[in-house]
Amino acid sequence: MKIGFFTDSYKPYTSGVVRSIELFSREYSAMGHEVYIFGPDYPLIHPPREEGVFRFISIPWPTMPDFSVPIPISVQLGSTIKKIGLDIIHVHSPFLMGSLGARAARRFKLPLIFTFHTLYEQYVHYVPFAEKTSKQVVQLIARDFCNRCNMVVAPSQLVVNYLRRIGVEAPVITIPTGIDLNEFTDLDRNWLADNYGVESDEIILLFVGRLGKEKNVAFLIKSLLHIQSQYPRVRLVLVGKGPQEIYLRQLCRKLSIEDRVIFTGVLPRQKIVHCYASADIFVFPSVTDTQGLVIGEAQATGLPVVAIRAFGPAEMVSHGEDGFLTDPSLHSFTDAVIQLLKDKLLCDRMSRQALKNASRISSSYCAEQMLEVYQDLLDENICATRIRKPFKIRL
Repeated sequence: MKIGFFTDSYKPYTSGVVRSIELFSREYSAMGHEVYIFGPDYPLIHPPREEGVFRFISIPWPTMPDFSVPIPISVQLGSTIKKIGLDIIHVHSPFLMGSLGARAARRFKLPLIFTFHTLYEQYVHYVPFAEKTSKQVVQLIARDFCNRCNMVVAPSQLVVNYLRRIGVEAPVITIPTGIDLNEFTDLDRNWLADNYGVESDEIILLFVGRLGKEKNVAFLIKSLLHIQSQYPRVRLVLVGKGPQEIYLRQLCRKLSIEDRVIFTGVLPRQKIVHCYASADIFVFPSVTDTQGLVIGEAQATGLPVVAIRAFGPAEMVSHGEDGFLTDPSLHSFTDAVIQLLKDKLLCDRMSRQALKNASRISSSYCAEQMLEVYQDLLDENICATRIRKPFKIRL
């Protein structure tokens, strides 16, 4: 099978979407299928050329300098798709490259699949105007784009419910992004101590993700202030970077806990897994993630998780078994972390359960499920009738 991924973000940019594309591509290739990526270039970084990756001219986004916006125009796209002989077009955005992929699917009568990775209206703070109106427009765009597709993939059942609530009528199936369990072997549980001076008697709370407003990291730092008042040897490690990093550093200084917070910046995969292994509890305050892939990765190293009960995390964490799900209040979240710090036996029990639960969402299993969807669409030969008319927002 020859699969075309159309995406508004790709390596070297780091995000859950990019990670999902990487994992599915790797699994498909291991199973003998061919994957072709149609995505942005990054002119400030100049990523190396890769076979099967077609990069479009892009411009850096003004409020996110590490993110580039692709210009979805190419006179060679049609001939490239014909030459490759694509069987399936799978898009990972309803916007620029996603719309280009949808037009290509309609033109060549190919099945169109869309993975709804993101609650897009929660990210309009990156648009420098009319935030309230932007939320409404973005939701309408997402809804109508879904209704053009042969199949919409949601990473969790809560996202399925959300899509139905906003008016999506197209078929929807739940398939999460899996975890490459092979990455979580031969782990160095002293890595943070060796590389960041963490002492043996310190307790490490770990967060992995973008340092953006939507991830709610300021909430996490404020929680640390209360935790640290009871457990002075607790430290918070933040793995990642983003537009709020300067503000978050300033907040740490304002709260006089800058010596208790470690900012690692972006780390390569082979080092991130050692961060998980070196930590004691994984903390995840985001209320916008449709899955929270990093939660599964933390569980794969046996970390109990404290997360806010919202969308993806609400399904990734089994409350009371491998972690705690809390309401969005600072008091509730902080109390859950302190409960784990107080009860070593509880923490150990949740750690063992986390390892068991992580094994249920391996990347190979999730890829097999997605391939079955592709094959069903090809077998039904519905592409000529199911792909909807050209995109038009219904207000």
